Amino acid sequence: MAEYAVVDPSTGETLKTYPTISDADLDAAIGRAHAAHKAWSKDTSVADRAAVLRRIAELHEERKQELGEIIVREMGKPIEQSVGEVEFCAAIYTYYADRAEELLKDEPIELLEGEGSALIRRSSLGVLLGIMPWNYPYYQVARFAGPNLLIGNTIVLKHAPQCPESAAAIEQLFQDAGLPADAYVNVYATNEQIETVIADPRVQGVSLTGSGRAGAAVAEIAGRNLKKVVLELGGSDPFILLGADDLDAVVEAAVGGRMENGGQACNAAKRFIVIDELYDAFVEKFTGALTAIQPGDPSKEDTTLGPLSSARAAETLEQQVQRATENGAKLAAGGGRDGNFFNTAVLTDITPENPAYKEEFFGPVAQVYRVSSEQEAIELANDTEFGLGSYVFTTDQEQALRVADQIEAGMVFINAVGAEGAELPFGGVKGSGFGRELGRFGADEFVNKKLIRVAG
Repeated sequence: MAEYAVVDPSTGETLKTYPTISDADLDAAIGRAHAAHKAWSKDTSVADRAAVLRRIAELHEERKQELGEIIVREMGKPIEQSVGEVEFCAAIYTYYADRAEELLKDEPIELLEGEGSALIRRSSLGVLLGIMPWNYPYYQVARFAGPNLLIGNTIVLKHAPQCPESAAAIEQLFQDAGLPADAYVNVYATNEQIETVIADPRVQGVSLTGSGRAGAAVAEIAGRNLKKVVLELGGSDPFILLGADDLDAVVEAAVGGRMENGGQACNAAKRFIVIDELYDAFVEKFTGALTAIQPGDPSKEDTTLGPLSSARAAETLEQQVQRATENGAKLAAGGGRDGNFFNTAVLTDITPENPAYKEEFFGPVAQVYRVSSEQEAIELANDTEFGLGSYVFTTDQEQALRVADQIEAGMVFINAVGAEGAELPFGGVKGSGFGRELGRFGADEFVNKKLIRVAG
């Protein structure tokens, strides 16, 4: 089987294969990106680079249907969500284009003693390697490429093996927008080849979104070669319910938080932690609403749940549910699969000894836990290796902020799901990685913050 291929998860049919890059061509690709860095970073102004980003945003809008249809084929995302992903990318590129001068302006430093002045001047580092996942083929690239192209860095991009068509489409779109061809180079490389790229002295940093195992491997190689890394890894985000005036509205949010991208999102709500007095009513309403969602043809506008991204993904989730029930969990509702189409499901009565307690479920399966107090909810929420996002629902604002302060996560959303934005930093702690993307913090990762001190 080809390393890079478009395999329609709805049918299992291989639609197209792509050849893996040769070692010589990969070396040449790094060389081209390295050579392009000087011209892109030094011979263009911030305004010039912002103009290219703005055109990239416009082309995402102009081609959103075509781009959306590509990822329906590649990973089964329903077409409405696929187009929505492309629209969000346009917002990200626009955000950085609109704020280019502000994000890269000199930052004066007030001297404590002595005469003269001091400032921080931001400049690019050089070639960056991006290693991207399959679940958001355009959005993940936008988070990485938007700020770094603005800064003046150039990019070598390795996309997931199941997303070669969208990877090629992004590269072509960038060139059509006026980005120099070698400032962004798509490579169909193997994991073994990527090890050499990370170690290459021409490459100055690495950004990876993926599994903890992949993150550890990349960080190890990067560490040996003194390379900066940003890692966005897995998540098992808690959804903590401590109070509700409108339980139906909370349930609607809970379903939305779990079902985005078919549950295949690192920052999806996965563990629902519910205070005792609301538990029974929540489980009844939540299981009813969740299991009412039926898998369907992702090319249809009214489909909200398509297939899982691959046979491997469906098999893994099926095994996780089976293992959970074999160890005492209750399948409160749903479950089962038909090929890569997986029915929504709710698991309850999961004990700390159950393997499911520590696992990330990547798909339309929710875990619900009962707690007797705010403190118990916090302890359960933090009892995980992950620390990406989290959700707190309560009618008490002081309680919400108190709980938010104690959650071990990079992000806390209070009484809201789906509230991410181009301006809001995205990233985690613990086993969910480190570094931030999006917003001004995303534009401050792969930057030389050069001190310039001028004597009086």
